[in-house]
Formats: sequence, C-alpha cells, structure tokens
Amino acid sequence: MKDSPTHSALRELRRIFSAPRTFVALAGTVLFLAVSGPFGTYESLAFAPRLAYWAFTAPLTFALGTFTATLVARRFKGQGPIWFTPSMVAVSTALSVGALVLLLNWVAFGAAPTNLPYSSSLLGAVFITAALIALALYYISNQTSVMPKGPPPLLARLEFAKRGPLVSLSVQDHYVEVVTTKGASLLLMRLTDAIKETGTDTGLQVHRSHWVATTQIANITREGDKARITLKDGRDIPAARSYIPALKDAGLLPR
Repeated sequence: MKDSPTHSALRELRRIFSAPRTFVALAGTVLFLAVSGPFGTYESLAFAPRLAYWAFTAPLTFALGTFTATLVARRFKGQGPIWFTPSMVAVSTALSVGALVLLLNWVAFGAAPTNLPYSSSLLGAVFITAALIALALYYISNQTSVMPKGPPPLLARLEFAKRGPLVSLSVQDHYVEVVTTKGASLLLMRLTDAIKETGTDTGLQVHRSHWVATTQIANITREGDKARITLKDGRDIPAARSYIPALKDAGLLPR
C-alpha cells in the first residue's frame, strides 16, 4: 500500500508534536514574540493579551506551515527543474500561513481582510517570513535525508551472505527469525532487543511476535478488528488488534 503525501504529512506532524523539544521550542518562540511584539502586536496589545495571542497563534501557524510544507514537498518531489519543488513549498506554506493569520486577526482584532492597506501590509510581512522559514527547513530536511546512514546494527549479527535489507522479524521459541532479502537466520535474543537494532523509522511491530519493514509491505487487508500484511516476498504476517492504531498512524491503513 503506497503512502500518500497526506498520510506522510500527518505522520510527520504527529512525530514533531510528540517530541518534548517541540513544546520547549514553541514556548521559547511564544515568549520571544510576546516580548518583541512583531506585526504590530506590540503597539496594539498589552503584554498579557499579547502573550495569549502568540500562545494561540504560534502553534497553529507552525502546525499548518509544517503540514503544508511536508505535503507539498512529498507531492512534488522530483518534479520539474531543481528550483520547482522548493518554490512550491515556499509559496504554498506562505499562502496558507498568511491566510490563517488574516483569519485569526479578523477574529481577534476585527481587522477584516477587505481592509486592503492593512491586509496587504500584513500579508507581505507574513508571506516573506513564512516563505523564508519554509525554504530553510526544506533544505535542512533535504540535507539530512541524503546523509548516508549505516546499516542497522542487527545485520552485523548475521553471516555476511545474508546481510541485506531487512524484511521481517518473527519469534521462533527462544529465537528471533531475521529475514532479509538475502535469506533467513535465527538469532538467540529477544524480539524487543532485535527491534532496537533495526535502526530508526525502518519498520513497525505489528504483533507481539512479529515486526515488518515498511518498505517490504506489498498489501494490507483488514480482517475484522485485525489485519493481514502481505510482504513483497509473498509471505503473510498477522497484525494484532492492539497494533492497528500504529498502522493507521503510519498511514498504512485508513482511519
């Protein structure tokens, strides 16, 4: 099942907002914005309401900007000349964030978007700021994604001839069957320890006895409150009911 750009963007948003450092960074940003009062908020609001305004506005615009940038980057990845995708990311993010700020200011201050001098001035400032931030994050993310990654530590436990891309891990008595594209091996270890050695963002545990690499999934079929995963090598792996939410969060099953 192909991961859609929308699912990918939602998954990225959930990942970012599940990290404690995101809230620390947002708290610092809100405090800075409340003290500095950009976009006319210093003149129009006292400190307390200004703090409340940015505590509401900053997380919302950040979430919308992150979702839009990720969605557009996935949607137009590899299309057109080299400048096309980053340009689409910058413009789309700036437009969506600008529209949200106009709406929030309309509700908070009664500043209707039909007030063209006000709207054009605010949109211009927000557009440039959001576009530059989106471009910077796009290139940082791209640079990070192309950095070479070493093989999962688990592969070092296998004989050299069977060291290939991971496909699945399954419990076999006191052993873990490690299946790669080059064959299968039995390792005397716990499944939880084996999963820790698969690397980051490589797959999902779908059953108390099974883990699968997401790149090796060919299809997923719902079976009541459970599911069956068909791998590219033709094998079927059961997905237990308690692991269905993780598959949904990964965009592999509809919500």
